[in-house]
Amino acid sequence: MSGGVDSSVAAARLVEDGHEVVGATLKLWGGPSDSGCCSVADVDDARRVAQQLGIDHHVFNLTEEFEATVVGPYVGAHAAGRTPNPCNECNRHIKFDRLLARSRRLGFDALATGHHARVAAGDGGRWRLLRGADPAKDQSYVLSMLGQDQLSAVRFPVGEMTKADVRHEARRLGLRTADKPDSQDVCFIHGDEGRRGFLAQRLELHPGTVHDVRGGPPAGSVDAVELVTVGQRRGMGHGPDGRRRYVVAVDVAERRVLVGGAEEASVRRVDLLAGSLTWVDAPLGPPHRALAQVSAHGRPHACTVEAGPGGPAVVFADAQRPVAPGQTVALYDAADPDAVVGAGLAR
Repeated sequence: MSGGVDSSVAAARLVEDGHEVVGATLKLWGGPSDSGCCSVADVDDARRVAQQLGIDHHVFNLTEEFEATVVGPYVGAHAAGRTPNPCNECNRHIKFDRLLARSRRLGFDALATGHHARVAAGDGGRWRLLRGADPAKDQSYVLSMLGQDQLSAVRFPVGEMTKADVRHEARRLGLRTADKPDSQDVCFIHGDEGRRGFLAQRLELHPGTVHDVRGGPPAGSVDAVELVTVGQRRGMGHGPDGRRRYVVAVDVAERRVLVGGAEEASVRRVDLLAGSLTWVDAPLGPPHRALAQVSAHGRPHACTVEAGPGGPAVVFADAQRPVAPGQTVALYDAADPDAVVGAGLAR
């Protein structure tokens, strides 16, 4: 129970269905926070909703694990010029690893969350991970690393609901979180400091020069090369021909950002980081047709998953904006676009 409306309604639906339910909130961040599930107010909201529902509520302190598996890698990725996915990594390492393991040790049959996604039974006792019923709130992308072991023991009670339905249900039940706004930011970054302020406390930020892929003198500068992301357009201006410029590559060691127009920035192939490719069910033999989505609410694009000398790769049917190193590439079934089949990290 994060203290938001989705997990509140998820708990309420399970109670109404007659399950024995215990609320659990994770204390993940020891520093200042004003968003996500890490603030004192969010923990208090979760506790008071549990009281409204008549269920026990516990707070589990996983700050050390969160620092080691989410915050530290987040900072390290920026230092290396990569683009981290902290929410995905929190799901991978914290919610559906540490918390799921704890729920099993405590004797519970399942772990339920307020994610907008669906788990469905497939053939032969296998489990399928599907998009949530509300396209605008679908969170299957941030869950795309889950496999059969996790899916057999998780429940997403609001996955069949739209966000409007969730809020209506919360109001019907009189839950204090009914009209609470959704969190939009990284939970461990305080709004007053932002990403730059947070990272500046943990690593040294360096100015860098901007260079056009076509050559010529430096085309500009950036205040902190560690904060620049491949594919970024903001702050890159326009070329001499008036074309919008996009970041093509970032070299933190050389303090250098490479930019180009839409043609230079487009890619057809994305190599995946060795060992990062996971499957919801059995691995798909290459080459396999799929749909690839590279951001939480991005459009899925037709591709094939292929094996290469350097490891697996995603090859798009049409040229796409560049995919930043470190970005999650979620794979969906080409024949059933609602079904997640796997995920990997761009190299």
